[in-house]
Amino acid sequence: MFGKFSGGVHPAEQKNTENCVIEIMPVPKRVYVPFSQHTGKPAKPSVKKGDQVSIGTKIGEADGFISASVHATISGKVIDIAEHPHPVVGSSLCCIIESDDSEDWVSYLEGDQDISKMTSAQLVEIIKESGIVGLGGAAFPTHVKLSPPKDKKIDSLIINGCECEPMLTADYRLMLEYTAAIIEGAQVFQRILNAQNLIFAVEDNKKDAIALFQKECVRVASLKTKYPQGAEKQLIKAVLRREVPRGGLPMDVGCVVHNVGTCYAALLAFKFRRPLIDRVVTIAGDGVKENKNVLVRIGTPVSDVVEYCGGYVGRPMRVIFGGPMMGVAQYSDRVPVIKGTSGILVWQDARRVEEGPCVRCASCVDACPMGLMPTEICSNVKNRNFDMAKAYGVLDCIECGCCAYVCPAAIPLVHYFKYGKSEIWRKSKT
Repeated sequence: MFGKFSGGVHPAEQKNTENCVIEIMPVPKRVYVPFSQHTGKPAKPSVKKGDQVSIGTKIGEADGFISASVHATISGKVIDIAEHPHPVVGSSLCCIIESDDSEDWVSYLEGDQDISKMTSAQLVEIIKESGIVGLGGAAFPTHVKLSPPKDKKIDSLIINGCECEPMLTADYRLMLEYTAAIIEGAQVFQRILNAQNLIFAVEDNKKDAIALFQKECVRVASLKTKYPQGAEKQLIKAVLRREVPRGGLPMDVGCVVHNVGTCYAALLAFKFRRPLIDRVVTIAGDGVKENKNVLVRIGTPVSDVVEYCGGYVGRPMRVIFGGPMMGVAQYSDRVPVIKGTSGILVWQDARRVEEGPCVRCASCVDACPMGLMPTEICSNVKNRNFDMAKAYGVLDCIECGCCAYVCPAAIPLVHYFKYGKSEIWRKSKT
């Protein structure tokens, strides 16, 4: 029997695309591939303006251990290396490629490989070279997660199929359509980590996905549907009943968590040396004509994706990358899909509610899955008392948005916490 985590909320699921099979979007005429689309240091450009590239050509080299390589997602000519709108950091250096309509792949890609003959070190190197990162949203370099320090014994590998964010169904469709491939990728991860336990964690609102995994005779944790069930620390608490220490990592309690999409992408890299050049994205909201799950080339502008989905409905008021709880609002539809883009939400309505005074109801405290006191953290950030905000645990905030969701005064608590974190980090560098 699996446990649960404290706090959390139950927002309306609105998973209207759950029956939408994954469609393959046509190749865009131009892509804008950022060198920064993962946790850690941006990749170092390895091509220049005027170069001819094929699909899978490495255009950015991982610059350090916590970094990830970047690859060309279409075949064509590099027309520039320049700053371009970015969905997370505002703007970033990008490789802009114009398609030559040839769909040529790099010559080093190989046929089906015998994974059983590869060593763990070889497998991790393939992951690194292929630019695989966590596809659940954080985009942490996968080769780092698969290389824990020797003193960190990993006994459990959890495969995250919760997809607890409202409206998003990309992972759900992957689980239904590529069940065996996800399992095979996860089993390779298990071998690399030498983990005794392999557990697939899925929320109980995805019963057919659970049934498919159980049919393949793998261990499944059917978890209560609650947001943010898919957050690493909450998932470990619910599945293994282990508490990740404050400021710690899952490997500190003998566990590693990987997303189902990451397992699938990794298997393609293991078997075919295929780098991460595309991903499944949920397109939803009343501001786009057709809601879909789409396999999109990384670097494709939002405007192209929306056009494939029938175009905008009227004049959209808000475009969100990610889900409605943790997603990031965009200022331009020129921003490209990146490795961590799980969803694109388009809304016609973007009402703003005026922030009111805190009524000290403690709803935010009850909802916080990290056991923090959001009202006290917010008060200290507003008063620029960042040392006290740090003492109250602002750096432990996972920015899930539960506190803001339940706040009757409509205080944008996560905005204050992000500001507080940035100030603490800025001060630590001076």
